Amino acid sequence: MALELRQSLGLAQQLIMTPQLQQAIKLLQLSRLELVETLYEEMETNPLLEEQVPDEAEEDKTTEDVGDEPAQESQDPPEVTVEEHARDDVDWENYLSEYNTGWAESPVKGKEAPSFENITATKPNLSSHLMWQLSVSNLDEKQREIGIHVIGNLDDDGYLDISLKEISEITGHAVEKVLETLRLIQNFDPVGVAARDTRETLLVQARFHDLGGTIVEKIIMDHLGDLENKKYDQVAKDLSVTLQEVLTAVSVIQGLEPKPGRTYSNEETIYITPDIYVFKVGDDYEIVLNEDGLPKLRINGYYRDIMRNRDSVSEKARTYIQEKLKSAAWLIKSIHQRQRTIYRVTESIIRFQGGFLANGITGLKPLVLRNVAEDIQMHESTVSRVTTNKYIQTPQGLFELKFFFNSSISSVYGDDVASESVKEYVRNIIKSENKVKPFSDQGIADILKKLNIKVARRTIAKYRESMDILPSRKRKNLY
Repeated sequence: MALELRQSLGLAQQLIMTPQLQQAIKLLQLSRLELVETLYEEMETNPLLEEQVPDEAEEDKTTEDVGDEPAQESQDPPEVTVEEHARDDVDWENYLSEYNTGWAESPVKGKEAPSFENITATKPNLSSHLMWQLSVSNLDEKQREIGIHVIGNLDDDGYLDISLKEISEITGHAVEKVLETLRLIQNFDPVGVAARDTRETLLVQARFHDLGGTIVEKIIMDHLGDLENKKYDQVAKDLSVTLQEVLTAVSVIQGLEPKPGRTYSNEETIYITPDIYVFKVGDDYEIVLNEDGLPKLRINGYYRDIMRNRDSVSEKARTYIQEKLKSAAWLIKSIHQRQRTIYRVTESIIRFQGGFLANGITGLKPLVLRNVAEDIQMHESTVSRVTTNKYIQTPQGLFELKFFFNSSISSVYGDDVASESVKEYVRNIIKSENKVKPFSDQGIADILKKLNIKVARRTIAKYRESMDILPSRKRKNLY
């Protein structure tokens, strides 16, 4: 059989992602802050886009309302003129001179106002705080050089990240000299900084408070493991002291700081701005999209006039403006579509999770993306993009939209229970338990079974660990 080339026609369906569709999908999954940043970037690159000022929007609306009224009802009121006569006996030159210069004078003559940097509060970090103490300390040049390397190698918790031998090799000084300087720095504020482990920082703090040679020091040196497991009777037996003395020493140790550097942490609180608000109005819930700070985009009127008078510009300019006009119009349309989609997804979630809004986390129901997608007739991937990095303010608090999607836990009879609801039950059971005899994981499972929730002991242990709750033996407090 001979090989030959042929041309043939065939029909086939293919899904193509247009640039406009890609942009719409990208806008849908952006967080609120990312959306604001993207819109301002678009306004910088597209001259046809401009931000609509709220005052202008109200003015345009008023103008439209006035324009719709009949002509006979829009008669202008008669013009009122007021004649003003200046007094001849006023020294206007002196008045204007005082008016224009008086406000700029300093309230305290001969003194300049402090600069803005001097009146704003700044929080020192750990390194700068220690370096300041090092500079005012009575140390020699060798100790200062070693101290700079010690302070420069502290982590966020205030622990030394480098060995004394390495510091000795870097500075060229003996290990004994490095250790001597380290002891001095460990007594800087905060006390216990530059320690190499938890035991050392607790010992430094205990000795700083004149507790050297006491039961506190002995427990820190030899019985931190027993202290973690609350084996107080074993500690009392090993130290040949009474249980009450051990408990007193434990209360002192609990007042020490295991991470002295976190007081000067540079981490700042990050506040979340919700994308959606849910308010309870009577027996119903009202959804309000948060559009504060989002620029209201519109097409620049100057370029609209150019497109009406096409003969005033060249063909190349018209083509450029036409392309930018299509891009701007599609962006505005995509933003409106994004807001409508977020509203519809939130509305569907509220329909499914009405029990949560009324009763809190224990009222959550099992929910998956497919349930919401089928309810609003959208694809699951669209719902997933909408619920990513979006937050909702509800009467029960601030939550991420992903929070409302939970796997189901079988119940003894009746409807299934959401996994987050089970975690809340576990948290409440542990919170109200007797600290002398806390519930084991199996005991919690038995209590949940009485509440019509069927959960295995391993599941309770997994939920407890995810919530950073200690096991029963470490929650036990006999004294």
